Amino acid sequence: MIRSGFGAAVASLVLAATAQAATPPTQTLYRHATLIDGTGGANRPGMSVLVEGERIRAVAPDADLPTPAGAKVVDLTGKYLAPGLIDSHEHLATPPNRRQALANMRRDLFGGVTAIRDMADDLRSVAELARESLAGEVPGPDIYYAAVMAGPSFFVDPRTHAISLGVEPGHSPWAQAIDETTDLRTAVTLAKGTSATAVKIYANLPADLVKKIAAEAHRQGLQVWTHSAIFPATPAQVLDAQPDTVSHTCYMAYQVVGVPASYQARVRIDPAAFAGDRNQTMAGLFATMKAQGTILDATLRVYAEDAQRFAKNPKGRPPMCDLSLAAALTHQAFAAGVALSTGTDGFAPASDPWPTVYDEIGLLVTEAGLTPAEAVHAATGVGARAAGQAKDMGTVASGKLANLTVFARDPTADIANLKSLELTVKRGRAWPRADFRPLTDKDLEDAS
Repeated sequence: MIRSGFGAAVASLVLAATAQAATPPTQTLYRHATLIDGTGGANRPGMSVLVEGERIRAVAPDADLPTPAGAKVVDLTGKYLAPGLIDSHEHLATPPNRRQALANMRRDLFGGVTAIRDMADDLRSVAELARESLAGEVPGPDIYYAAVMAGPSFFVDPRTHAISLGVEPGHSPWAQAIDETTDLRTAVTLAKGTSATAVKIYANLPADLVKKIAAEAHRQGLQVWTHSAIFPATPAQVLDAQPDTVSHTCYMAYQVVGVPASYQARVRIDPAAFAGDRNQTMAGLFATMKAQGTILDATLRVYAEDAQRFAKNPKGRPPMCDLSLAAALTHQAFAAGVALSTGTDGFAPASDPWPTVYDEIGLLVTEAGLTPAEAVHAATGVGARAAGQAKDMGTVASGKLANLTVFARDPTADIANLKSLELTVKRGRAWPRADFRPLTDKDLEDAS
């Protein structure tokens, strides 16, 4: 009886799966849009995008793309269709707080963010959030995450304890202490076993180990995401390891003022060392980045937030780096041909109804001198490269995931028009902005 019941259940599932496979994917045709395709090219009016299931099937001028039988048609006359946005630096689980993570993911998705890079956390939590979002069980972006590696002396940091409940800090697959005795092949294999996209090389490592970790990670097919100074490894030595992306513009300035011996020994960067014409030492670093294709995750929002915190409490510790210096160096990098992504490394208050990445995109325009179109490209095409996902996202093109945003006004003309967002499409599923209810700080307090 048990066997026959089980067999019937299996047969039922097989029949259901067969019927589902025989049903053609749902098609949606987005018509009459001005297309911002994510490549950094000019806007294209009068364009149509056909979505089938979770992918884009065709992109063409309106006249060249007839409506397939049975397709749903969405008229975007007067509106702007762009790729989904990408936040290239978030921390969803340091420490794990599921309610807050889900709230931030929800705000991201309803604000046009369809993918993020999680830059090392308690990956037990992040992996489940990534699975739930991918399965559509919770509203949120796709999550691509890193396992962190650092020198043993870094693991006194309280954050490493916050992500290591039940495990000695530095001895988990997602957060490993590395020294000269470490079997790097095994260490990277353990990191890869977390389903991480990348190894993040963080702090307190010499140049030779940074280079060996990066080489082994690349050999095993993982991306390499690093701080732009590893302490004591200098920015030049970090770049010699050929990382895919480096984070934090101001850490690169330590190449000029001197790199402290450890992360814990970081000192304020004196902007006087960068007065006058563009610093030639920095120019050399940026030339290397351009030649290698290394992306800069500038995180200007971090420096802006530090400045705001200090303004409220001038007797507190001054920022490690002034926003004006961070912005000037970011501008120099961009002018030298370095690709910039849009990472936040923090979250706006829960009461802010818009994704935190809007702050970073805006600062690239107002402080670093990018045009709105260049900043949108940083948040789309470059963001996909930073996450290691350019094959599937970042631009609006046939075969790519249907990760799309619809704006009432042109964000490439005025970056404030990001807040005219009307619709997010993630993997073909529509998330109307009108369905979003902002959370308040009290909502999260009540839920904790």
